[in-house]
Amino acid sequence: MMQQEQVIHLDPAILQGTPVFVGTRVPVQTLFDYLEAGDSLETFLDQFPTVTREQSVAALELARDRVLALARTA
Repeated sequence: MMQQEQVIHLDPAILQGTPVFVGTRVPVQTLFDYLEAGDSLETFLDQFPTVTREQSVAALELARDRVLALARTA
């Protein structure tokens, strides 16, 4: 699995510090917005070709791991 530093980048000079996929200006939130709207990962990747499948899957895995960690501490 990719490390968070390889997937998500925060820089005040890029979209005012919004978390983006490393090497892009694509906000990570956009991936979640697409999925929430019922779009597939393929659709997201087609619309944002600068984001790799590996980055997208890693972002979802990071989110899953965070949620599961919260569940374990509750």
